[in-house]
Amino acid sequence: MLQISKTRVILIIMVLILFLTGCGNKQKPIDNLYTALEQVAVKEKVFEEQQKPITELEKKEKSLYDQIIKLGVKDYSQIVILSDEAIASADKREMYLEKETNSIKESEKEFQKLPEINKGLEDPSIRQLSEELYHIMIQRYNAHDELVKEYTLAIQYDKQLYGMFKNKNLPLNQLEVQVNKINEEYKKVSAANETFNKLTEQYNAKKVELYKKAGLDTK
Repeated sequence: MLQISKTRVILIIMVLILFLTGCGNKQKPIDNLYTALEQVAVKEKVFEEQQKPITELEKKEKSLYDQIIKLGVKDYSQIVILSDEAIASADKREMYLEKETNSIKESEKEFQKLPEINKGLEDPSIRQLSEELYHIMIQRYNAHDELVKEYTLAIQYDKQLYGMFKNKNLPLNQLEVQVNKINEEYKKVSAANETFNKLTEQYNAKKVELYKKAGLDTK
């Protein structure tokens, strides 16, 4: 009879334990999918946190603008003070916008794991939903790029206007031209924002549909 030493038996058992442990710890593709999508949501927390301060700064600048218009040319020194305050506020909007953009870029970097994960999904219906989710999100990222481009330009136009207010001898028609340019740019911002919001809604709905189909937590 073949003799097996105790040391060899122990070694074989240890190898089997390590193998079985490794198999148990290996994440399934559906778990990888869930982890990636939840990380995408985490990365966008910073994006969400910028919305309130940006909105508050917009309201502040609207109030400053109204005060400047009301003053007219009666108090030039006060106009300069208000204009500088408005410029500082617009600078802060640019800062928050940069944080927002970086957050979305981090989210996109995480989201790019999806195509590789999708290859390992065994259920065709789940894979189809995940691929649809991917295409919606890519459109959303592109829409955000467009929104940032237009909003950045709008802020620049605002700052130009605030600077123009400090020029005593600036003709009224030049101010009117600048105001019209700003209004037209914010129409583009509004349209881009609407597109982005619609795609966000589509993404969230598709994500819930995918999670339910895969039996994942939809909290």
